[in-house]
Amino acid sequence: MRNWLARREGWSAQSEDARDDGDVDYSRVIHSASFRRLQGKTQILNLGDSDFYRTRLTHSLEVAQIAGGIARQLEKSFPDHPASSILPDRGTIHSIGCTHDFGHPPFGHGGEIALNYCMRDAGGFEGNGQTLRILGRLETFSAGAGANLTRRTMLGVLKYPVAYTRVANPELTPALLAGPSTIKALDGRACKPPKCYHDSEQDVVDWILEPLSASDHDAFQAFTPQVGKHGKALHKSLDCSIMDAADDIAYGVHDLEDAIALDLVTREGFAAAVQDKCPTFLDALEAKYPGESANDVFSHMPDGLFGGAASRKRFIGRLVHHFLTAVEYVELDAFAEPLLRYRVRVRDGERQFLDVLQTFVVDEVITSPAVQHLEFKGQGMVVAVFEAMQADPARLLPREELRKFGAAHGDVRVICDYVAAMTDTHLLKTYERLFSPRMGSVFDRL
Repeated sequence: MRNWLARREGWSAQSEDARDDGDVDYSRVIHSASFRRLQGKTQILNLGDSDFYRTRLTHSLEVAQIAGGIARQLEKSFPDHPASSILPDRGTIHSIGCTHDFGHPPFGHGGEIALNYCMRDAGGFEGNGQTLRILGRLETFSAGAGANLTRRTMLGVLKYPVAYTRVANPELTPALLAGPSTIKALDGRACKPPKCYHDSEQDVVDWILEPLSASDHDAFQAFTPQVGKHGKALHKSLDCSIMDAADDIAYGVHDLEDAIALDLVTREGFAAAVQDKCPTFLDALEAKYPGESANDVFSHMPDGLFGGAASRKRFIGRLVHHFLTAVEYVELDAFAEPLLRYRVRVRDGERQFLDVLQTFVVDEVITSPAVQHLEFKGQGMVVAVFEAMQADPARLLPREELRKFGAAHGDVRVICDYVAAMTDTHLLKTYERLFSPRMGSVFDRL
């Protein structure tokens, strides 16, 4: 496993440093500018001032914690499984969990679609691909290797190991909707990027995959073409699959918690959505808490989730535990490298229930007109700010960004990096400064 602890740039700990490699990676992640920016990027939508709803920062911390819990649970549940001997240490899996959303731009997936449109002739944009770019190139812990994390951590971050140009469907060219004559309305289907890494990071990916045999290397980067869609990457590493399961659990359970607490969904709507689709959870409730349900286990669940802050938190904890303890190993015989041969998944019955929770949040909250109005507005602001900077970079880009732009010989990817890194508020203020007649001052910090 020694090759997986290598870093792209030479670095060695000082003699008195007691940390292991995972601890070093975690410290760099926690102290990075990209991690701090997550506090200004909302998880679902910008709902205004509140100390409750989740940001990308709190979501990432929850993913890291759940991922660490999954790793320890696997160790306990499958002590004799060969994969248990190579599970990531706490620092490594927490690093992967905390970084998994680094590349997401302001206004979430709406901003991602907007930036992919802006970069349609310059290599595209995808949030996971931007995460890899940040960690491998843009962070400042090294001269030229970004955060200079271990190869194993970087492999865990590489969620979709296929390049943009390989997996993009040429029939889906980012474009505006036909019809509107006075506004720019993005065609969401055409502008949605493939799940991938950016071609600009090919050298980083080559370094990450260097220890693999030729057959493992080629198999790991395989993908499936899909009619009317972009291609779909097929593989991820053991550590990445742990993070991915944790992300799904956090997304399905904690976004539901936000939606309930903010009165965006109803008890009746939730009960109708999950009816007959949660037998594993009901069985677990009946077995563990036989005195609570009064012969109606199903009604007890929505009553608990919608019954107030204390009962809601108790049931949210039970849901997380239910899914976390249902994670199991999967073995893929095609791979020789253990970090690729083994991965994890949520067991089928629990997975069905988790999918129902995720679908409920998407249908009732994320795709609702109230949220889509805000996403539409956010997309327009992202495009406007990007195109203004692109139109006259010497005049509008901040000095440091202009220096990077010049050093990159006018590569528009630098402008994309700048806009993608903005928090929701930074993007909003920049838009107002550029386009609102009554907003903006020479004393505003850029």
